Amino acid sequence: MRLNEISYNDAVPIDGYGTGFFRVGGKRYDGALLVLPNGVTAWGGFEDTATLLAQVAEIDVLFVGTGAEIAHPPKDFRATLEDAGIGVETMASPAACRTYNVLLSEGRRVAVALLPV
Repeated sequence: MRLNEISYNDAVPIDGYGTGFFRVGGKRYDGALLVLPNGVTAWGGFEDTATLLAQVAEIDVLFVGTGAEIAHPPKDFRATLEDAGIGVETMASPAACRTYNVLLSEGRRVAVALLPV
C-alpha cells in the first residue's frame, strides 16, 4: 500500500471531535465552530450568517455539520448563503469534518460550520 503525505498549505485540518468539542490544528474548541480559510472562530448557529457572508470571496462550498445526526438547516439560512453564491452541503458533523479535510487536502475553497455532537 502506498501512503502519501497530505499537505494542507496554510489551512488547518480538523484533527478530531468529541462530546461538545472539536480539535482543529491541535487546539481544542468547545461548542459550535466555524473553520474558515482565514482561521477558526465560534459560530452562533443558523442565525449567524454574517461571518459566513464575509467569506463569500474565499469559499465556494460550506459544509454544515448538524451534530450527531443529519438535520435540515432552516430554509432562510440556506437561501441567504446560496443567494450570495456559497453552496451549502448539510450532513452530520462527523461526516462534515471528514469531507472538509478531504477537500481541503485537494486545495478546494471550502469551509465548515459545525454543531457539536
